[in-house]
Amino acid sequence: MSTITVSNLTFAYSGSYDNIFENVSFTLDTNWKLGFIGRNGRGKTTFLKLLQGIYDYSGKIFASVNFDYFPFKISDKNKNTAQIAFEIYPDYQQWELEREISLLNMDEKILTRPFKTLSNGEQTKVLLTILFLKDNNFLLIDEPTNHLDAESREVVSKYLKSKKGFILVSHDRTFLDSCIDHVLSINRSNIEVQQCNFSSWWRNKEYQDNFELAENEKLKRDIKRLEKSAKQTANWSDKVEATKFGGKRDSGLKADRGYIGHKSAKMMKRSISAQNRKEKAVEDKSKLLKNLEIANNLKLNPLIYRKNKLIEISNLSIFYAENTVCENINFEIENGDRIQLKGRNGCGKSSILKLILGENIKYSGALNIANDLKISYVSQDTSSLKSDLTSFAKNNNIDESLFKAILRKLDFSRIQFEKNIQDFSGGQKKKVLIAKSLCEMANLYIWDEPLNFIDVYSRIQIEDLILEYKPTMIFVEHDKMFAGKIGNKVVKII
Repeated sequence: MSTITVSNLTFAYSGSYDNIFENVSFTLDTNWKLGFIGRNGRGKTTFLKLLQGIYDYSGKIFASVNFDYFPFKISDKNKNTAQIAFEIYPDYQQWELEREISLLNMDEKILTRPFKTLSNGEQTKVLLTILFLKDNNFLLIDEPTNHLDAESREVVSKYLKSKKGFILVSHDRTFLDSCIDHVLSINRSNIEVQQCNFSSWWRNKEYQDNFELAENEKLKRDIKRLEKSAKQTANWSDKVEATKFGGKRDSGLKADRGYIGHKSAKMMKRSISAQNRKEKAVEDKSKLLKNLEIANNLKLNPLIYRKNKLIEISNLSIFYAENTVCENINFEIENGDRIQLKGRNGCGKSSILKLILGENIKYSGALNIANDLKISYVSQDTSSLKSDLTSFAKNNNIDESLFKAILRKLDFSRIQFEKNIQDFSGGQKKKVLIAKSLCEMANLYIWDEPLNFIDVYSRIQIEDLILEYKPTMIFVEHDKMFAGKIGNKVVKII
């Protein structure tokens, strides 16, 4: 057995006053299949780069294995796939690579094709097979599911389950459950390792959070009671002590100063004891809730269209150049529908959404859209996000205060408001687009893969929001659990 040992790891980016990691220590077994979990911007990708030695840090990281990072950067995608494999791992055996490719339901002929002609999902699968062939390597897999449709996610998760020795960053709960045996979680105050799948880890966290919340409330009540008790006892002690001199002077009787002093001391001792118990309760309380993730409820203001039918699509076919992307598509969108467009990558799901939005796309068939329909759109592409948040709100005619309040609920720190959006993490950029959509009052919400890079906590927040407000939606999303919870209709694109 070999291990990866992290001791007293501390790291902050140059110019930053806050440490990303501070005195972090833990040990990993190189045979484990680790799911890496944490909120957006918490430092998952940063930690993977620290393992690779990309950044300077204080503390120690010791490993007896080599690290390889996915996605692997390809310098020239015009080369065929076999050449790319050779550049990554010159010692690979052809039969081994062909075997691995077949395990991912791909034909070996893919090796003779230029790498750039492969779909994003095919590129993901090929790179994983090449990297897993390398001897004595530990694979750092950073969000592979963002380019995989639902079917490919099942295939890749089954493939990863057959492997060992990797850290997998993913927010897809079903995907994680099917292929990991340990969880590495970046919490608010520390990093923890547990032997379990995602669902077990989530149940453990909910149990721990609920226990600490209950214990916190109990200690708050105890502290208040003990403060009151200590104050009353101290006051009684002072009053009793005062009777040692002149308490019964008018009667002509002399006070028993010894008895009164003993009683006063006893009360003072009780007061000190109550104060000590209060301080112990305060100390115990301070140990709680350090890793509690706050996920406040989100709000939405959907508009009900005056007629029941919003959109009707009949015998729709979409074309790019001479190619037919999809054909004979038929469905309607009515008030209250939450329609999931489902199908493999490249089958035309995003094209259908863009056609509804009015983009100039060649098609045949009938597309009828209700008059004056107000639509809110979340694109899967975040590459155009470059301004600061204030300018973004102004340019999109949304209320800046509401926009930033939503981002705060989605775990944005206030310091994020001072940064340019292009410097945000992938998940934070997606949250900007979702927050914009939540600011908009619309009859129809069109969301195209909204959850790419979004952390688990925020996914659950968004699920709860949609189930509470029930907006009319049409969406594309490959997160099986999310789609299954919020969708009430499915349109399959073949």
